[in-house]
Amino acid sequence: MLARPVGFMECALSLAELALGYTSPNPAVGAVIVRDGVVIGLGHTQPPGSAHAEVMALQQAGDRARGATMYVTLEPCCHQGHTSPCTQAIIDAGISEVHMSLVDPNPLVSGNGLKKLEEADIKTYVGECEDKAREINEGYIKFITTGVPFVIAKFAMSLDGKIATHTGDSKWISGEDARNFVHHMRHIVDAIMVGVNTIVIDDPQLSARGCSGKGGKTKLQPLRVVVDGGGRTPLSARVFKEPGKTLIGVAEPFDVKRAGDFMKAGAEVVELPAQGDMIDLVELLNVLGKRQVTSVLVEGGSRLFGLLFDSRLIDKVLAFISPIIIGGDEAKGAVGGGGVDVVAEALRLSRVKVSEFGEDVLISGYLGGE
Repeated sequence: MLARPVGFMECALSLAELALGYTSPNPAVGAVIVRDGVVIGLGHTQPPGSAHAEVMALQQAGDRARGATMYVTLEPCCHQGHTSPCTQAIIDAGISEVHMSLVDPNPLVSGNGLKKLEEADIKTYVGECEDKAREINEGYIKFITTGVPFVIAKFAMSLDGKIATHTGDSKWISGEDARNFVHHMRHIVDAIMVGVNTIVIDDPQLSARGCSGKGGKTKLQPLRVVVDGGGRTPLSARVFKEPGKTLIGVAEPFDVKRAGDFMKAGAEVVELPAQGDMIDLVELLNVLGKRQVTSVLVEGGSRLFGLLFDSRLIDKVLAFISPIIIGGDEAKGAVGGGGVDVVAEALRLSRVKVSEFGEDVLISGYLGGE
């Protein structure tokens, strides 16, 4: 395995980003085939059950692929799933070199695809643009290695840390540019999660708008997940009227009639162990993982954020800060819960990035092992 400088990998990464939102639970992968310095094949992962990035690029390159170089953002698969192994397609096409950003953490692959290529006398190079490739597939990586989804906390707050006024009004703390970015995030995740108070107070739609939904054959929206231990979600809530599916997580044992009302409204009801007057959030994430939900965007509210942060269940934070002052002793802060006793124990983000969206600033970063 040799080290090589970055070449056409940035193009492959851009292709992988195009696939985000359409490939789950498979990774979003991009592939570029180059011959004599000229791109002859491009591809990115298609919806589950369809062609992978490598095969798409090989089909475009055709016979010109023999002796060419492939740049791919993830190790090619070597096992028979819904599609045939990409490694065999690469070997059959006569590719001479394969550059890959990441070794696939999937136990069915994890170095075996690399080995197959090397056994066929194909030169392999690993590690180009690794950080970016890891970021694109951070949901897939968490899911395939742990069985539970990657959890992103997203909130918008004022300079003084408020997410709403003392009356509960929160429209709109962030500007249009920030809200458009949030719709992009909704588009690429598998699920959006909120607490019942957010439903009662804000009545959000929790759908991806302006991004053509999810795409694929059924144009699915992300799954809407409402954490509602006591079953207080109004039957008139807009989450029941949007395209896609809604899941209500309630505490067991739950009232049969109320559950029936939710189901008539179009929701699925999942009973989970009670944790005080809440539900067991660890078990909720386990349930979502078993359904192959690889990523969850949590959008509120303060109490749900507090419980998730206190339980160390958040992987990534997206915090929009708007240049306004709300004030008010009764106005809610972004994160509730128990919190820490001393500042030295505060959760600290790593790999922090600062971005501007109009007048708003986005601070993003990772918690835990990410």
